[in-house]
Amino acid sequence: MIDALAASTDRALFRDVTAWDVEAVTSDPDDLEHGFHVVVQTFEGELLAARMRSVVRHPTQPWWGSAALAAPPSRPAECDVEWRSSLSRDAYCDGVERIREHIAAGDVYQVNLCRTLTTDAALDLDVLFRGVLAHNPARHAARIDIAGLPQIVSASPEMYLAREGAVISSAPIKGTSTCPETMLAKDVTENVMITDLVRNDLQRVCVPGSVRVDPLLEMQQHPGLVHLVSTVWGEVCDGVTWARLLSATGPPGSVSGTPKRRALDVIESLEVGARGPYCGAIGWIDADRGAAELAVGIRTFWQKPAGGGAAAANGHGISSPSTHFGVGAGITWDSVPTAEWDETELKAHRLLAIARGAALEETP
Repeated sequence: MIDALAASTDRALFRDVTAWDVEAVTSDPDDLEHGFHVVVQTFEGELLAARMRSVVRHPTQPWWGSAALAAPPSRPAECDVEWRSSLSRDAYCDGVERIREHIAAGDVYQVNLCRTLTTDAALDLDVLFRGVLAHNPARHAARIDIAGLPQIVSASPEMYLAREGAVISSAPIKGTSTCPETMLAKDVTENVMITDLVRNDLQRVCVPGSVRVDPLLEMQQHPGLVHLVSTVWGEVCDGVTWARLLSATGPPGSVSGTPKRRALDVIESLEVGARGPYCGAIGWIDADRGAAELAVGIRTFWQKPAGGGAAAANGHGISSPSTHFGVGAGITWDSVPTAEWDETELKAHRLLAIARGAALEETP
């Protein structure tokens, strides 16, 4: 099976599941009711999903299919990669102050303010994914190389939606620091507000009285960071479709704000351009088994869909289009603009260093 996966140019690798060979690509959420689908939904709600013919579940062999990634060509250990930001430091700090003004006026309680980093450097996405697994392993790491879908290399630590039968869960991350001792009261406030938002979202599709939070404010260690994580559980009502689940809960609460609709208006007024897969949903839905695992698309590199997968073009997963990477922070009344900018830098630092090792020398 590894040989078959290596020969395929349409494949998706997740921690516990590997899928390849595409039957169809759809943008209609009603098509998710049958079969196994690799899913990418943008923050703005645009869906692209590929129904796959071949699926292997490997819960005891994390990222089983990674052995089938094309061998990288020879190159220096690292090359320079220049990234341009959709918001400058001054513009981002000004955005934090604008959000604080909205909070003072009673419009919102919290807003997630993001910026997108973009490079035109050629990155080998398979090598980048290997670097992620080696140096920034994350529970929801993923590599999606499917024609018609965005090219994805993700190191997401955050679960947006998981489902097993009637049980659904979401685990929002709010609160980031380098160690538990430097976590702030603001981080706790962020997490509690967003956990309440996610609880309200799940109540829209769950049996009344079944939604609970367990645990609340769990301190989790991640590569180079610690996060506060709360997990919200519920029992899905009979007859709720995947389309309904996605519309009721998206975009993820941790990367939008509260109240969600007003926060989205503020985000649109302050950010430059669409977020795309960043802060959207990345993962898989197995409608036949009533199972799913969709991550929040953070700590994620992505490229726009093209006519063919990167591996199809050259056999190595080498990319030439622009590659994007998003970073953001949750803004509350207690936010200090420069500190929020520094948090985005902290979140990006480790993964951008890994990307330098996946950059190719310029061709003369």
